Parts: sequence; C-alpha cells; structure tokens
Amino acid sequence: MMRETSLPRAAAAFLGFARLLRRYGFAIAPEQVSNFMQAVTLLGPRSMADIREAALATLAPPPDRRDEFEAHFQSYFHGNTSAVVEGEADEETRIKDDGGADDERIDAEHSQEGGELSSALEQLSTRDFRRDDGRLVAFQRKLSAALPARRSFRTVRTHSRGKLDLRRSLREIVSADGDVPSPLLRRRQTVPRKLLILIDVSGSMKLHTADYLKLAHAAVQGADRAEIFTFGTRLTRITAALRLRDRDQALARAAAQVDDWDGGTRMGPTLLAFLSVPRFSSFARGAAVVILSDALERGGHAELETAIRRLSARAFRLSLATPLAGDPRFRPETAALSAILPVLDDLVDGSSLAGLTDFILSLARPAPAAATLWKRVS
Repeated sequence: MMRETSLPRAAAAFLGFARLLRRYGFAIAPEQVSNFMQAVTLLGPRSMADIREAALATLAPPPDRRDEFEAHFQSYFHGNTSAVVEGEADEETRIKDDGGADDERIDAEHSQEGGELSSALEQLSTRDFRRDDGRLVAFQRKLSAALPARRSFRTVRTHSRGKLDLRRSLREIVSADGDVPSPLLRRRQTVPRKLLILIDVSGSMKLHTADYLKLAHAAVQGADRAEIFTFGTRLTRITAALRLRDRDQALARAAAQVDDWDGGTRMGPTLLAFLSVPRFSSFARGAAVVILSDALERGGHAELETAIRRLSARAFRLSLATPLAGDPRFRPETAALSAILPVLDDLVDGSSLAGLTDFILSLARPAPAAATLWKRVS
C-alpha cells in the first residue's frame, strides 16, 4: 500500500479509512484502496454522500457486513462513535500477504499444548522447522511434468500437426522470389496449470503441519507456478518465503510469518477472505487446488459450503486431503463434509507424505468424483 508521506495531505484520510476497515477484518486489496481514492477524485467530491458511494463501489464490503461498514464510515468521517459495532474485530479473519507490507502486527499470546479439538478461538504462536528427511526430492523433480496441462494462447513453431503460419510463410515466399517453400506451421503451447495449496495450521492439524510445509516447499521449488497459503484464524500467503532454495531457511522464514500456529480454526471465513481479494482469487482460476485440512468446522458450515462452491467454480480441480481419511473407518458424515462432498473433485487421505505426493503427481489423470467414490465405499 502507498505510504502516507507520498500522498497529498487530503488523501491521507481516505487511506486511513481503508486501514481502519482492514483492522476490523474487511478484506481490502491495495488496488481497491487506489481505486477508492481515484473515484473520490473523479467525483469531486461534492458531498460526503459521494465519498460514501465511492467507498461502497470500490472497497466492496460483503452484503452481510454492510451495517458494520456504515457504522465505521459514520464513526470515521462524522465522529459518530456510538455507531461503531463493538466486539467484532477479534472475530474477523486477518489477511497477511508475504508479497507486501503487513499493516497489522499482533503480539503473540498464550501457547497451546493441545490441539485435539477444533475451535474458533485465536491462538498465536510460532514454530521452528529444522529436521531434514530428504523424502521429497523425487516429488520436486517430477512435479512440473506431472501437473495437469492446458493449451496456452502462445504458439511455437512446429514441423507437423500445426496450423499454417501465414505471416512467416509469406515472408519466405517473398525472400524466395515467389517460389512456394514447404509450409511453415505453428501450434499452441501446452503449459502446466497453476498449483494452489491451502494448508490448515490450526491445533487439530498440529501433528501434520510440519510435513505439509515441507511438501509445500518442494511444490514451490518444483513447479513454475505454485502458490501456498496457510489458514487457521488468519490467512497468510507464504509463497515468497518458500522460494528460498534452502529448505531449512525457507521453513524458518515461513514459520516467522505465520502467527496462528496450533490455534483455532475458521475455515469458512478464511477461505471467503481468500476469495474476496482479487489478486488471491486469480491464483485459483484454472488451477489445481489442494486443501490440506481435517475440515472440522466449528459451528455452522454455511460459510464453508459457500467458499468451497466458489473455489470449485474457479478451479480446474478442487481436492481436499484430510488426515482423518487415514483411518479405514472414516466416512464423510459430518455436516460440513456432507455439504461440500458433492462439490469436491477429490476427498483423499492426507495422513502421510507418501500418499500426498503420489496423489498430487496423479492430478493430471482423471478420477471418479469424490461423491461417487465415497458413495461406493459407504
């Protein structure tokens, strides 16, 4: 986000309002803040109503939080502090992008030794990754070639099975004084699809997150376009940290960026926060999306179902890998899993690195839909 010192004095108030909304959990990208200030410039503005309309159009608060947005607008611009919604800030999802500035640094609270149950309570802690087991070298080497492919709009020259390259052919004819050479052909490139991995770092996943982070590092190193996010009570992008070639250094840097290790989980709200940021949402478009989570959502599952449906609409393939499926008695019978199962392409065992690497390397191969497969098992 732009620094206040580089802005005109009159623009600082609008930047401050955007920061206030982000502090209360509204998912607002830097591009939206720029658009907000540009809209205010275009409108004049002639009145506070113009500023309010510009904010609504560009900052795009979700419909279920419009009242809260209005309260913050009244408080910030009109000084009406009685309109502020109390007690909501700690329950909203915070977003942390390792590609940009972090406006909100929250001090660490208590550490949590357990992690048996899923909850919505925020728990801040850190984690250290030092062990090296070397099991992911083959996965990293094979990944790029194993990912699902798509046809790019860019073309390359080919000697057969392509379309006539009219421009080059005409140049060849001119340079050959009218003689007709062999036809020159081009074909569309085939490129690997993006890989998006979303890792649950809540307390109920405590035994698996270390292996998941190692897998994520190998994925970033092995694929040209891989994006990694963690979620618990917050959403954090850690792709840049995992681009370091040395795994110990990469995991240490990622561990320092993630604030909500081993705490509660708000899977639905964090996935909706991911989708609400245009730049993040674009990572899922046409990608192979793998969610590493037990999907133990606290309370109602409506937000989780909405988020999974939206992700599925954007993704090429949407997969959920849960360590619970490592138990032969496991069945997707919880309310949340039953609701999202028809939308998932895959629901697989995420309890071991060996199984996960084999599954990700098989994403290019067709498989029965998750609901069909688990219906047979049940």
